[in-house]
Amino acid sequence: MWKTGTESKRIRYGIRTVCLCSTLVFTASSMGVLSREEALAAAYPSARIRSERVFLTEQQRLRAAELARVSVPSPLIARYVAFKEDRVVGRAYVDTHVVRTKKESLLICLDESGKLQRIEVTAFLEPPEYLASPDWYAQYTSRELSDELSLNRAIRPIVGATLTSLAANRAVRRILAIDQVLQKEPQSGQ
Repeated sequence: MWKTGTESKRIRYGIRTVCLCSTLVFTASSMGVLSREEALAAAYPSARIRSERVFLTEQQRLRAAELARVSVPSPLIARYVAFKEDRVVGRAYVDTHVVRTKKESLLICLDESGKLQRIEVTAFLEPPEYLASPDWYAQYTSRELSDELSLNRAIRPIVGATLTSLAANRAVRRILAIDQVLQKEPQSGQ
């Protein structure tokens, strides 16, 4: 049976949509990008995770930017607190930023003392060749906010993906500073 022009267009559109979605799912999984839930479970196994939205005061936002030496563009912070037997074992923050022209989201996981535990990429919309490897992110493990937490100091850059390494380093510095401010001062809201 022949389809009308409109029906034929809808079928072609549906097929393209299914193919595109399948490609995106395959690409994300082949790139090693984890969902936020998978990343939290890997960072804090058998922990109970509480999701929070924290609103920084203007003073907290400015203090975090001063400590990090990078901007803190929004007072709204997505944070996850991990508990085991009612004891905090870590905090994780989401930092979404532009790498070159497209966005990347990092889940930056800290231990209970505020040291960096791990970084997981949960979204990367730039071309896959610009994605940093897990080994590159591993060099941040156990680090704290300091002058040494910079590219070409304690952190080696990525050849061919300079913008990725710059954006990730800014995100790590921003999150470590925000956590430091929040641990010293009470939250303004959740």
